[in-house]
Amino acid sequence: MNADYVIVGAGSAGCAMAYRLAEAGQQVLVIEHGGWDGGPFIQMPAALSYPMNMKTYDWGMRTEPEPHLGGRSLVTPRGKVIGGSSSINGMIYVRGHARDFDHWAESGAAGWSYADVLPYYKRMEHWHSGGHGGDPAWRGKDGPLHITRGPRKNPLTRAFVEAGRQAGYQVTGDYNGEQQEGFGPFDATIWKGRRWSAANAYLRPALKRPNCTLIRAFARKVVIEDGRAVGVEVDIKGKTEVIRANREVIIAASSLNSPKLLMLSGIGPAAHLAEHGIDVVADRAGVGQNLQDHLELYIQQAAIKPVSLFKYWTLLWKSRIGFEWLVRKTGLGTSNQFESAGFIRSKAGIDYPDIQFHFLPIAVRYDGQVAAEGHGYQAHVGPMRSVSRGEVTLRSADPHENPKILFNYMSDPTDWQDFRTCIRLTREIFGQDAFKPYRGHEIQPGEDAQSDEALDAFIKEHVESAYHPCGTCKMGAADDPMAVVDPQARVIGVEGLRVADSSIFPRITNGNLNGPSIMVGEKVSDHILGRAPLAPSNDAPWIHPNWQTQQR
Repeated sequence: MNADYVIVGAGSAGCAMAYRLAEAGQQVLVIEHGGWDGGPFIQMPAALSYPMNMKTYDWGMRTEPEPHLGGRSLVTPRGKVIGGSSSINGMIYVRGHARDFDHWAESGAAGWSYADVLPYYKRMEHWHSGGHGGDPAWRGKDGPLHITRGPRKNPLTRAFVEAGRQAGYQVTGDYNGEQQEGFGPFDATIWKGRRWSAANAYLRPALKRPNCTLIRAFARKVVIEDGRAVGVEVDIKGKTEVIRANREVIIAASSLNSPKLLMLSGIGPAAHLAEHGIDVVADRAGVGQNLQDHLELYIQQAAIKPVSLFKYWTLLWKSRIGFEWLVRKTGLGTSNQFESAGFIRSKAGIDYPDIQFHFLPIAVRYDGQVAAEGHGYQAHVGPMRSVSRGEVTLRSADPHENPKILFNYMSDPTDWQDFRTCIRLTREIFGQDAFKPYRGHEIQPGEDAQSDEALDAFIKEHVESAYHPCGTCKMGAADDPMAVVDPQARVIGVEGLRVADSSIFPRITNGNLNGPSIMVGEKVSDHILGRAPLAPSNDAPWIHPNWQTQQR
């Protein structure tokens, strides 16, 4: 079995690369351990809490006990299914802020500034504003990835944006356009009532071509001969085989599995590989390091009117919603219910947003458990650029063992300060007149939690991952000792091998990571094909004119 290009992982970036390489006439073979994504739990947007809690679709990884969170072990869902995590995520689409990508370029990822990546965002998008504002000139019109907005009929959804305005913040018609900062409608990878995952947008069209093949197999390691990647060793149908790559192997297995695969292949910190009896092919100290994520809290408020989605949280209503979705692809089942967003700065002197809000018109957890109080609403809030860094390391040399994951969450004192700020700013927004007709008591943290100590105790017990791991195969200059790939995503020190997924992010971007991950696949495709990158854009993003002296 062989192909010109062998891609490991049919996730967000892998699907995009399969599509672009096949479109260019190359022979492409995609290896994916997970199965098909056809069930309603994946395809129905409102069912999003199910797939990420199902062993069928999730790798089932957890962190090591996190030392700064009282030894809690947090779940880190990653999609084990075609589409990868784009098939189990919350479907929220955020490009990231322009300054994020300028920082990438400044830190050694030459050619990845905002001017460089914006054309790729436009190439991949097919944006539908739904009459909720924004400037189409900033967005793509005919790409494979359909992006829509929820109906925003729930009064709480509108109240959140109005409360942000009343608190003195900006209102933005499109946080993915010229102006991220402010409150406005959320973009979602939903189209015609279905989850528009990377599998639906990219992989299915690619597989219709005779030169693109998907193989269900488990990747054990990259086969390297004389310093060149020549294939991938896989377990397939009870046997171990090698799938050969005539030109390149491309790893797109997630920020948790990509570094694991590199290390199993002899690429990584030499001393760590030696501990596990793995021969060193390339001593790259950065493999598995630089692990980052977004943490978040739910600030929950009870509602004194029955306006939240709580009334639908019964078996009868869920059945009715599911039936309507199955038959017509209409109704509440067609939305992820995240329909209003906010991006703000935590203090003066910060030039672009460092706090994100996801507003939800129900008080509920990611595992689908609703608040016992009944009707309510919540904002998921967290800092965007924590300075804490963790690592992914091998548990053993057995490819079937999940890696050891330690995010080292909240290891820097500024993280605690930032989270306290997040809580207090959210309370201020919930205290605006826009919420007055609905506002009951605060469910969590609860009105009693006011002091720094009380808030820290709440944070320590309740903070959760937003499921945005990245950074473990950092992209940077070839002479950067901690870089794993160069700005063309080539693994430094090995020929014929690239990594292209969220693991190559030098630093985490603002917001949810699915959009930037797909963009990486789009841009790296041109590098693989030897094409000149798309012409840089001259569009300048909006930055608050008084950011040096004003928080809002």
